Amino acid sequence: MSNNSNQKLEELRQKRNEANLGGGLKKQEAIRKSGRGTARDRISMLLDEESFVEIDSFVTHRTVDHNMFLHQTLGDGVVAGHGTINGRKVFCFAQDFSVHGGSMGEIHAKKISKIVEMAERAKVPIVGMWDGGGQRAQDGISGLAGTGELLDRFVQSSGRIPIISLVLGPVVGVSSLAAGLADFTILGEDHGQLFLSSPLETPEVIEGEIDAAGLGGANLHASRSGIACLIADDDEDACAMAAEILGYLPDHNAAMPPFIETADSSERLNPELETLVPDNPNRPYDMVKVVEEIVDDGDFMELFGSYADNIIIGFARLGGRTVGVVGNQPKVLAGCLDIDASIKAARFIRTCDAFNVPLVTFEDVPGFLPGVVQEWGGIIRHGAKLLFAYAEATVPKLTLVTRKAYGGAYLAMSCKHLRSDYNIAWPTAELAVMGAEGAVNIIHRREINAVEDDSKEVVRSQLVDEYKAKFGDPYVAARNGWLDDVIEPNETRVRLIRALNILHSKREWSPPKKHGNIPL
Repeated sequence: MSNNSNQKLEELRQKRNEANLGGGLKKQEAIRKSGRGTARDRISMLLDEESFVEIDSFVTHRTVDHNMFLHQTLGDGVVAGHGTINGRKVFCFAQDFSVHGGSMGEIHAKKISKIVEMAERAKVPIVGMWDGGGQRAQDGISGLAGTGELLDRFVQSSGRIPIISLVLGPVVGVSSLAAGLADFTILGEDHGQLFLSSPLETPEVIEGEIDAAGLGGANLHASRSGIACLIADDDEDACAMAAEILGYLPDHNAAMPPFIETADSSERLNPELETLVPDNPNRPYDMVKVVEEIVDDGDFMELFGSYADNIIIGFARLGGRTVGVVGNQPKVLAGCLDIDASIKAARFIRTCDAFNVPLVTFEDVPGFLPGVVQEWGGIIRHGAKLLFAYAEATVPKLTLVTRKAYGGAYLAMSCKHLRSDYNIAWPTAELAVMGAEGAVNIIHRREINAVEDDSKEVVRSQLVDEYKAKFGDPYVAARNGWLDDVIEPNETRVRLIRALNILHSKREWSPPKKHGNIPL
C-alpha cells in the first residue's frame, strides 16, 4: 500500500476516534460519574455484542451564527445505526449529552429522521434513547424545520414498525413530543425527565412549589400523566425492558409476533382459579393473579402499572403465542372504568391491533365510575374510545367474564356485540344492565315505597333475590348466544389456548375508508 493510502487510512482512523469521543473525554467522564451512560455505552447495553453498524458518524451541523463554527463535533450529538437484539435486527439512536447538552439542531434531527426512515423501509423496529435539552437555540428556525421532519417520520412509521423510546436524561421541548410518539416510552427512575415547557420557564418551579422531578420526573409520568409505561432502575435495566417488549412484537405490521416454545402444557388445568373469586360479589380480588395463573409460565409483563390501576394491561403468552391482556382490577375502584382507564386500555388495544397481537380480556366491571369529575371530564367521550378501539380491532378477540359485567361497561369491554370472537364466562358471572340492588330500586320503587317502613328491607331483599335468580347468572346471555360457553374456572387456560389456535388464521374484511374518527 502506498504512503498516500496509508495516510488516508490514518486520517480515517483519526476521524473515527474523534467521532467516538463526542464532546470530549472530560464531558463523557462527568456523565458516567452522574450515574448515566454515554450514548455509546447505552448502545452497547442495548445491542448484541459487536453487532452495531454506525451510520452518519461524520455529519456536522452547518450553523455559523453565534460562533457555532468553532464548535463542530462529528456526529452532531447523536449516535445512530443498526444492530441486533437477541439476534433480531433493529435500528437505534442515542442522543449524546456531551455534545451541546444533547440539544437537537437541524442536522441532529435530520440524522434521526434518516434512521427512522431506514427502519421503516427495512421493516424493522426502532429504539430511540433520549437525553437532550430540547431544540438548539443557535439553529433557530432551521432546527425546528429539522425537528418537524423528524416528527413526520415518526408519525408515518407509527403502526408500521414498533417504536420504543428510552428517556434516560432530561428531555425538553419538542423532543419530548418525539419521544412521546413512540408505542412504548420507558423512563429511567433517577435521571429520566420529560418536559414540554422547560422547568426554567414554569411558574411553579420558579416559585419553588415543586422541583424539576416533580414537574416531569419518571414517577410523575408513570402515575399521573400516563406517558411512562415502565420505570427503569438504570440505563441497563431500560435496555433490558426494551428488549423484553420487542420479544412480544413482530418486526413490522405485516408480520406475526414471534412464537416461543414453552414447557408449560397447553392442557394444564387451573384449580387455583376455583377459589380465587370471593363468594361475596362485593369483595375484591387481584386480577393479576388470575392472569398469571392462566398464561405461559406465569409470565405477565404488566405495563402502566402505576397509572389508572383499576385496569391492567400488558403482554403474555398462551401456548407460545403473544397476547395482549386487558383486565378490570376489582381491588381498585371495584374495577370501574373511568377516564384514565378507558384511555389507557384503548391505546393498548390499538397498539396490539396494529401489530397483529391477539387480545384477551378479563372482565369484572360493575360500570363506569359515577361523579361530577368524570362527567365534566368527558367520560362519555373517553369511554367511547375504549368501545371504539375494541370494535375497530380486527385481531382475534377473546373475552372471559369472571364476575360482573354490567351496563355500558359490559358493552365497552369486548362484548359479543362488538364482534368479539370467543366470549366465555365462569358460573360466577353476572351479565346485566346493573347490579340487582340498583335494578330493584328502579324497577320496584313504587312497590317498595308503598309498604311500611319496617317491612321495606324485607321486601327489597326478596325482590333482589328474585332479580338475581332471573338475571344474576351467565345463562341468560348464553341462551341468546352472547356467550359462546360457560366453563369451569379450572379449564380456562385450555379453552383460551384452543380458541387462540383456531383463531390464529382469522382475517376480517372492513369496508374501504381513509380511517375511522375515534372520539379523541
